[in-house]
Amino acid sequence: MSEDVKNAIQEMGSTFEEFKKVNDERLEKLEKGESTAYVDEKLAKVEAKMDSYEDINQKLTIAEANAENIKSQLEKLETVVKRPNSGFESKQVDEYMEAFDRYCRKGLEGLSDTEKKALTVSNDSTGGYLAPPEYVRELIKDVTEISPIRSIARVRSTGQRSVQIPKRTGTFAAQWVAESGTRSETTGYTVGLEELPAHEYYALVDISEQDLEDTVFDLEAEMQSEFATQFAKAEGTAFVSGNAVGKPEGFMTNSSVSSVDTGSNTAITADSLISLVHNIKSDYGRNGTFVFNRSTLAEIRKLKDTAGQYVFQTGMMLGGNMVNTILGQPYVEATDMPSIAQNAFPVAFGDFSKAYMIVDRVALAVLRDPFTQATTGNVRYIARRRVGGQVILPEAINKLKVTA
Repeated sequence: MSEDVKNAIQEMGSTFEEFKKVNDERLEKLEKGESTAYVDEKLAKVEAKMDSYEDINQKLTIAEANAENIKSQLEKLETVVKRPNSGFESKQVDEYMEAFDRYCRKGLEGLSDTEKKALTVSNDSTGGYLAPPEYVRELIKDVTEISPIRSIARVRSTGQRSVQIPKRTGTFAAQWVAESGTRSETTGYTVGLEELPAHEYYALVDISEQDLEDTVFDLEAEMQSEFATQFAKAEGTAFVSGNAVGKPEGFMTNSSVSSVDTGSNTAITADSLISLVHNIKSDYGRNGTFVFNRSTLAEIRKLKDTAGQYVFQTGMMLGGNMVNTILGQPYVEATDMPSIAQNAFPVAFGDFSKAYMIVDRVALAVLRDPFTQATTGNVRYIARRRVGGQVILPEAINKLKVTA
């Protein structure tokens, strides 16, 4: 951990101590029925300072969760792209990357016969050309680092349009039997297969022809960054609230995920968060993570348990080398989570690596369109890929519901 990060953690710890003092003052005035206008103004300033450090905390949280996740995905991806008939096994990486870059800059007419042949091997049947494995690896790595749900979910890579997931729909029931009694067949245990489809989505990037003519311009980096950002935002929304119609299923829209009521129709309470944590099996709770948006985090910071202790703790309070926590559990911010409101579900908690699966199809097709934006001096690039998402074990997560 760098000195800058350590200093930021320490500063956040000091800022939270200031936050607690001001918030305690606010609570005291509320109990006395006094005006809190001045204190609220002070608290808002401290909260703004806390938020400035929260970005660092989120990067640490996601990086910690992603450490093994990214490594595992890239190893699987390496295996998939080297399989026979993947379109890449007979090509040198440098040769294909060069051909792909030249295609993106100048189109097919700018390619030599050898380069055209290289691209033809990986021609996508629905238009465009498949990006080289190295390009796809870096893109998936960037998307994983941006998307908070990816950092905590189970992620698989595949070369197919969907994967089959074993699903247990029942269990054996143990039976008592005498020493010489007959052991009859028990019923209830069934295992089936459930399909998790990888849905198609796309991203558009316009690059000026002047930039394309500039050999110093890093086209690969520009496209990769823009595609990764667009893909991460689109899938981030779907992983939370997708309706499973032409897109992934969101964990908040799955009807089998249980919920805990806050007991209030205007706010969440420390007790309701504690109930949420203890409402799932301990195996899932040990690896549990909270998910909510930043406005909800601002309210949770103010909460105390019955012993008068704040449920929010900074990394500094836990030794200086850990991420911030709620009730001792890490959390990630997901912009698309609902805010606190009557009948809303602003918080989710559980072991998402058991509950939610994301499937990445390896192939990424890129189509160069020199016509659509020709009058503006730009060339349009259309990137297409497939990703699936689905709740596979509802009992591993719970939602917190604000009372209706």
